[in-house]
Order: sequence, then C-alpha cells, then structure tokens
Amino acid sequence: MLEELASRDKVIGVKQSRRAIAEGKAAKAFFACDADPAVLEGLRLGCAEQGVPTEEDHSMSELGRACRISVGAAVAVLLK
Repeated sequence: MLEELASRDKVIGVKQSRRAIAEGKAAKAFFACDADPAVLEGLRLGCAEQGVPTEEDHSMSELGRACRISVGAAVAVLLK
C-alpha cells in the first residue's frame, strides 16, 4: 500500500495532515507505528470523525522513503 504514497498527491507531516483532514481533503492516512502516540492522537480522532481510513503498519523511516523524502515521517495523508 505504500506505493500509493509515491504516486498520488499527498501531504506529509502533522500540521499539513491535520489541515487536510479537517478540510475534508484526506482520502487515507498513514500513521507511523513508531511515532509518538501523543502527537498522533488528535489526527486519529479527526480521521475517525471524518471517516478517513487509516493504516499504521509502517515505521517512520518506511513512510519517509515511500514519500521520497530523506527523513522519517510520522504521518502522511493521501489527498482526494
């Protein structure tokens, strides 16, 4: 499923992801399994409220590589 992050429009990071979810622009959210749970809790709640599917099976470094950035990512969101 990470192939989607390489080929589709997305946002990366907590602030941009929070905005996309709140504005109803998120199609799917990817949360890193090794990210700080306190940082991601609000995003998880936003996804639940908006009905955005989530995936939490990958590490920060795996998400970063899938997004083609040189650092890890706590969250990435595919856009509609």
